[in-house]
Amino acid sequence: MEEIKLMKGNEAIAHAAIRCGTDGYFGYPITPQSEIMETLMAETPWKTTGMVVLQAESEIAAINMVYGGAASGKRVMTSSSSPGISLKLEGISYIAGAELPCVIVNVMRGGPGLGTIQPSQADYFQTVKGGGHGDYRLITLAPYSVQEMADFVALGFDLAFTYSNPAMILADGIIGQMMEKVILPPYQQRKTESEIRAESPWAVQGKLKDNKVNVITSLELDPVIMEENNNRFQAKYRKIEETEVRYETFQCDDAQYLLVAFGSSARICQKAVEMSRAEGIRLGLLRPITLWPFPKKIIATYADQVKGMLTVELNAGQMVEDVRLAVNGKTKVEHFGRLGGVVFTPDEIVRALKEKLLL
Repeated sequence: MEEIKLMKGNEAIAHAAIRCGTDGYFGYPITPQSEIMETLMAETPWKTTGMVVLQAESEIAAINMVYGGAASGKRVMTSSSSPGISLKLEGISYIAGAELPCVIVNVMRGGPGLGTIQPSQADYFQTVKGGGHGDYRLITLAPYSVQEMADFVALGFDLAFTYSNPAMILADGIIGQMMEKVILPPYQQRKTESEIRAESPWAVQGKLKDNKVNVITSLELDPVIMEENNNRFQAKYRKIEETEVRYETFQCDDAQYLLVAFGSSARICQKAVEMSRAEGIRLGLLRPITLWPFPKKIIATYADQVKGMLTVELNAGQMVEDVRLAVNGKTKVEHFGRLGGVVFTPDEIVRALKEKLLL
């Protein structure tokens, strides 16, 4: 049955993972996401659901454990924060190249380098533009509440298994550390071995009765076959772009100006919209929920309606590039952000709106 609890976003990820039938979690501690693994360890799900929870010796080891678990058809996941995700990128590319489903959580912190443990959204490029090597995509969900941190675990697995592709939950330090009321999902049974074989006939399962052995790899030395593989990937990505775009609008029906923001920035922008409307400025907010696939069609539609758009991001300007591509010159698009772990206020957003678009 559903339960309502007060908890951090990181804790919500952990509880949702246990409840949605996850088979295994492999991770390594790094602030500001360490509570995910700490909560899983404290809940001891191996005693109740049979879920494996393991602290690997490194981020690189953790992502390769995910590779192995995913190759066997299991529901497996990992989590980290910005520098740790960078270490996992080679493995993530391998997983994408092998077309394996898994869930990866990134609770972003400021960079570059070791940077700071304070919140950031500067891993947008790394996530939606590939990050690792090769032409691959990560299905990317951007939660802006503790509730969505919980909800997106099951959704991430559903999308990952539907499209045989890794899914990323791209949160930030604010969402990971903040506490809110959350409705936890009911417990789901982990899939049996026969159910896994039925759902994932491609999985590595040892030698089968007909002596067929499933081999999973991202390696293909014949360039013609590798091109065929890549063409298949691109066709899959086009299908995802057609069917899995998610977004939310806030007071956009009569908007003359539009904010575009994701994650914690979108929460702050809601207040900025209210403040602007109190001053007579008809401002709306569009919140991408999927950063990839990106909601470019709806943004293009609003480009015919508004006088300008302002992307609000905790970075130097990353998502703004995708908004400009979607708008295709139809309206002015500007960026406002803070760096180094500094979080903007609604007043700063309103001031930036006036300076960049109204004056």
